[in-house]
Amino acid sequence: MKALLFKSVLGAGLAVAGLLAFAADPKPLLHEAELPLLAAPSLKEPLGTDWATAKGRWVPEDGLLRMIDIPEEKHVPVLWHKTGLSEAVVELEFRQNAPGAFLVGCDGSKHVGRVVVTPTALSIAEDSVKPSHTLATVPVTARLGEWHHLRVEWKGDQMAAILDGQPLRATHPYLATPKVRSWLAGTKSADVKNLSVRGKTGEPAK
Repeated sequence: MKALLFKSVLGAGLAVAGLLAFAADPKPLLHEAELPLLAAPSLKEPLGTDWATAKGRWVPEDGLLRMIDIPEEKHVPVLWHKTGLSEAVVELEFRQNAPGAFLVGCDGSKHVGRVVVTPTALSIAEDSVKPSHTLATVPVTARLGEWHHLRVEWKGDQMAAILDGQPLRATHPYLATPKVRSWLAGTKSADVKNLSVRGKTGEPAK
């Protein structure tokens, strides 16, 4: 009986470990090979010239990127990565310090597509219309004050995301619009760490 109980506990432990490993290192959904690394700021010093603050304040400090709302701007904080990518993987961990949403998206001459994380849902939307047209959504639990791992990918007319191991995909012709930048955004206050951008310019591989 003790041996059986030990095996059951061990098996459960290995299963949990496997889930945690999956959440920490999810497999890409749209890319068979790893894309070139374009940015991986240490967040211990000012961001490079490939980044620009569009709204709010984004303060690198001790390995964290602190997102701070400026109420007078009447717009959520937005940080641009100023490189247009036909194929991309944006990966990070984020922690919401106030109720609201966390977003990762990409622009052409205007917004193209976005991934939105709320406390209860992970969604992908395209921006050919206003308000954004939600293409796909899945229930999740993204608790306030906890770290969450997010990977956002796009390639051609496809966009995908993985939040804490939960995958989501969407396809729409407008998502293939040529990109001029990607961006992070959120409401009120959040922290970001382990931020990286991988990608390619030009036409996506078929």
